[in-house]
Amino acid sequence: MKTSKNIIGALLIVIIVMSVGYSTFATQLTINGTAKIVGQWDVRITNVEAINVSEGCDSGVPEYTDTTVAFDSKLLKPGDFITYEITIRNDGNIDALLDNIVFTSDEKNGSPAISFKTSELDSYLEAGQEAKLKLSVFYDEKTVEEPEVKEKNIMGIIEYVQER
Repeated sequence: MKTSKNIIGALLIVIIVMSVGYSTFATQLTINGTAKIVGQWDVRITNVEAINVSEGCDSGVPEYTDTTVAFDSKLLKPGDFITYEITIRNDGNIDALLDNIVFTSDEKNGSPAISFKTSELDSYLEAGQEAKLKLSVFYDEKTVEEPEVKEKNIMGIIEYVQER
């Protein structure tokens, strides 16, 4: 029995020595930090101008904000056209991807003598870069009679998203 008490006593002494030794060689490290969001999203329209206008036509003065464009094209005769150049700029520091581009017109109520087309846009717009979209409106050159409906509304949506 004395031997078991000696063994138990020796084990207790070893545990105490190990505890003291552990605390002597243990170090507590503290880590503090702050996370900040520094990304700035700023994709917007920076300019709109008529760059190609058939003689006698009126491109008006296109109006725009950071996110909208409005123009009032006045076409004179069949074959006439007006081309607008819309500048889109990424003034943020996050690259942008073209997610969706849709242009439509009021085909049901609009003049069938008026059509439009757009140029392609690059699908990637790096921070600090710009892209240019051309939008052209046409008075159908095959029109032989003055159309009853003389107007057509054109609507477009261009959506950019953050690079994934």
